[in-house]
Amino acid sequence: MNNQEIVQKLWNLCNVLRDDGITYQQYVTELTYILFLKMMKEQQTENVIPEGYRWDDLLEKEGVELKTFYQHLLIKLGNSENAQLRQIYTDAATSITEPKNLEKILKTIDGLDWYNAKEEGLGNLYEGLLEKNASETKSGAGQYFTPRVLIDVMVQLIDPKPGEKCNDPAAGTFGFMIAADQYLKNKTDNYYDLDPQLGVFQKKEAFTGMELVTGTHRLALMNALLHDIEGRLEQGDSLSSNGKWMKNFDVILTNPPFGTKKGGESVSRDDLTFETSNKQLNFLQLIYNALKDDGHARAAVVLPDNVLFESGVGAQIRRDLNKCNLHTILRLPTGIFYAQGVKTNVLFFTRGKTDQDNTKDVWVYDLRTNMTSFGKRNQLTMAHFENFMKAYVAEDRSKVEDERWNVFTREDIAKKGDSLDIGLIADESLSSYNNLPDPIESAEEAIAKLQQAMGLLNEVVEELRAVEKDEVVKK
Repeated sequence: MNNQEIVQKLWNLCNVLRDDGITYQQYVTELTYILFLKMMKEQQTENVIPEGYRWDDLLEKEGVELKTFYQHLLIKLGNSENAQLRQIYTDAATSITEPKNLEKILKTIDGLDWYNAKEEGLGNLYEGLLEKNASETKSGAGQYFTPRVLIDVMVQLIDPKPGEKCNDPAAGTFGFMIAADQYLKNKTDNYYDLDPQLGVFQKKEAFTGMELVTGTHRLALMNALLHDIEGRLEQGDSLSSNGKWMKNFDVILTNPPFGTKKGGESVSRDDLTFETSNKQLNFLQLIYNALKDDGHARAAVVLPDNVLFESGVGAQIRRDLNKCNLHTILRLPTGIFYAQGVKTNVLFFTRGKTDQDNTKDVWVYDLRTNMTSFGKRNQLTMAHFENFMKAYVAEDRSKVEDERWNVFTREDIAKKGDSLDIGLIADESLSSYNNLPDPIESAEEAIAKLQQAMGLLNEVVEELRAVEKDEVVKK
């Protein structure tokens, strides 16, 4: 039985819990509590768990006694002196009400082919569960799960190096950092090719992050643990003062949450220059300011379209982004995230040694226009990114022959009011409409046309008033 089959079998257990009214998200969280105990046994690292509260202790009990013991176990581990245990089980509580359901889950998990699971990697098994949860629209988990293929593309192009500090300020389930870790392990024979001290750095310091949602943070901790990553992974709001520790990174890879702060309030960090309630604009500020100003530190960030064109503070932040060389924008297709209509992009930039005039040319790849519709049944694959990746790494980008690949100078962008909503090619679906009006070329032209229309409207209103007065006089 391979990991994919194990994941499906574990997922099917969710049907057992439907009578308990348990949601997909609650189920994955419940599995996390149980799988942690089983995986510690399989990895022979049960010494971190207090005696009497390990997998076999749980397995030997039945019925009401089992449920009572399990509830007590969650509380006990949540108050453990071991930081790792305490973080995973903090405020843990079971959603399972029927002891027979808990018993069935435990016995099913114990009976799985754990030898093959360990061969393929327990971390991969757990990630398979997280991906399954994200693909279920009813779970709502897609909001923090970036498609793995997109993560891999971003990691490969950013190309993290051993010894570099990597970070995700909106960590979700820690997918970006785990992918970066795996990327480096593949290049260094699981870090065995490195100096032992550097190998320890990779395990304990190289990969860090912060996640706001407690339940998601719990999943991230478990994910990191199973991939042998012990870097700082905190629960909290990166846009608050609690996130000020995140700075001086070599690499940042992230997909920050979209939307605005609740109530429209601004962030509570005092080290962000521009005040706004727009989360993604605040994350963009946080990210480029958290990179080392050494000319090498770099980031790849998923951001919605509005970041590219929002005026006011948005335009100020884009100008401030000149602290970096914004060299590439990837316009992503729609339908790859949980909300079908969300239009997103990946911004690739490198922090300069100075704070000004680092961006000269911005290359834009349009992977959105004239693309097939993506979704659960038609998922994004690495093949969809091949041409973009070739263009990205080309020694001379100007020699790449691809209609989706275009360049815009700093002057071009300034003429558009510093809008980065650029690079989309002609939509073939509109080609049959030959009589479409010419597009409005600027905000000034739009205002002029609006003023002209309002002038005509006022004239009509005045004429109607005159006619009305005449009617009154006649009467």
